[in-house]
Amino acid sequence: MTIDLTMLAWSAVLCVVLALPYTIGLNKSLGLPVLIGNRENFPTVEGWIGRAKRAHMNMLENIAPFAALVLIAHVSGKADASTALGAQLFFWARLVHGVVYIAGLPWIRTAAYGVSVVGMVMIFLRIVS
Repeated sequence: MTIDLTMLAWSAVLCVVLALPYTIGLNKSLGLPVLIGNRENFPTVEGWIGRAKRAHMNMLENIAPFAALVLIAHVSGKADASTALGAQLFFWARLVHGVVYIAGLPWIRTAAYGVSVVGMVMIFLRIVS
């Protein structure tokens, strides 16, 4: 398996793992009966639990285009060292993004997001070259 596909697989795992902190936090703060319910009139989540939820949602928004780019590069035979580097940048930046988002470190979070976008741009540029 290529590095690109390996990073895509690990990114999928990271996406699932990012749901765990806020799920555990919601369970502790609201209780299981509220989580099992239909979540109508669900309370607004703030603090680290809200940041964890937003970190997960941000990963969900970004994994689809990343996956598309990696798969297009792979299928088109354009996957190479530059796409591998782009995929690695995406994964590690997203890992940092999730951790620092939950920790509440906005400048580092924004920088990590930017690095992940650079990784996707690298893959895209290789596809269109």
